[in-house]
Amino acid sequence: MDEQNQIDRKLLDYIDENRDRLIEHVRQMVRIDSVEREARDGAPFGAGVKEALDLALSISREMGFETVNLDGYIGYAFYGRGEDYVCAMGHVDVVPVGEGWREPPFSGYMENGVIYSRGVLDNKGPVMACLYGLAAVKALGLTLRHPVRIIFGCDEETGFEDLRYYLSKEKPPVYGFTPDCKYPVVYSERGRAVVRIIGTRECLGTFFDFVNKYFIGAGNTGDRLGIDYYHEEYGMMEMRGYRLGLEPGGNAGHGNAGHGNAGHGNTENMVSFDATLSYPGGITIREIMKPITEKAECCGLKAKLVQNYDPVVFAKDTPMVKAMQDSYERVTGMDGTPVTTTGGTYAKAMPGIVPFGPSFPGQKGISHNPNEWMTVDDLVTNAKIYALALYRLAQL
Repeated sequence: MDEQNQIDRKLLDYIDENRDRLIEHVRQMVRIDSVEREARDGAPFGAGVKEALDLALSISREMGFETVNLDGYIGYAFYGRGEDYVCAMGHVDVVPVGEGWREPPFSGYMENGVIYSRGVLDNKGPVMACLYGLAAVKALGLTLRHPVRIIFGCDEETGFEDLRYYLSKEKPPVYGFTPDCKYPVVYSERGRAVVRIIGTRECLGTFFDFVNKYFIGAGNTGDRLGIDYYHEEYGMMEMRGYRLGLEPGGNAGHGNAGHGNAGHGNTENMVSFDATLSYPGGITIREIMKPITEKAECCGLKAKLVQNYDPVVFAKDTPMVKAMQDSYERVTGMDGTPVTTTGGTYAKAMPGIVPFGPSFPGQKGISHNPNEWMTVDDLVTNAKIYALALYRLAQL
């Protein structure tokens, strides 16, 4: 057995030996209601999120890691020294629970090897699995080329303000991943944009005719708008997340129509309609906005780009992607050919990282739904994959 295989075996053995401890820490984390709420001193996302961050950092210190808390916005545990670090970036905030739960959503309820709780999959369980993966590396005293951070985000579900704060204080990683999507390793995320159609109250008929024709009464591919782009690896354009509202007159001014500054002079209380676009790689937001803007202006309306995250694309054969593919294949024995995703993760805004786990092929529709679950075996398998991946990334 060569040296790499021996190291891999010891890393995996550590996870097996600490299986019960990992599960108990996950259950402690999911017992905290960390839905974002009103900000308080030292708790920019509410008391529950602060409690979850504090616990994650406390568990990290208990495991022998040094930790940093960036004013309650975000925190991290780290191992090793140096400027250029690698990271796993998860989050401890969760979406509201909704209705339909069989057991209390913050109970850490476990039955037949399955934990049911809000946040167990998205994302407290996986980020704890990352922490245990790094603990395995630390326990073996392995020499690393780069230090490693496990980052505990606090605002992934509602706006990435935590990440913006982090990047105002810290440099981005050289390599890394977010355990907040699916396997195998995702080499590219679709772009995501929010487009707003704006009209005045005096033209409500025209406004609603436009919205019905091009959005509500049309397919979700944007075919009537001329934006039904397709890519063989990413799939088809998708429109969703429709929302009707009022656009305050304070946003007046024509500016660069279609790129965030459209308006209607000094008109107050304009009506608006938002649509979220999930668009494939290989197309730019300017190409998407052009036909939308032209069609809107022909009807006396305006199109405004409210938000945009460009597609995240890494070559499949980059050392970072290959390291994660190899880790996944060694632990699971399954094909780890890199894939794309329609989702949106921290990889949209954190340079140098890609989505990697935690859901395995065939596991869909679990997070953000009642009775969110994750099996004990999957948590352990994730920790093993992340142990190998973090070690490999730290050696690049």
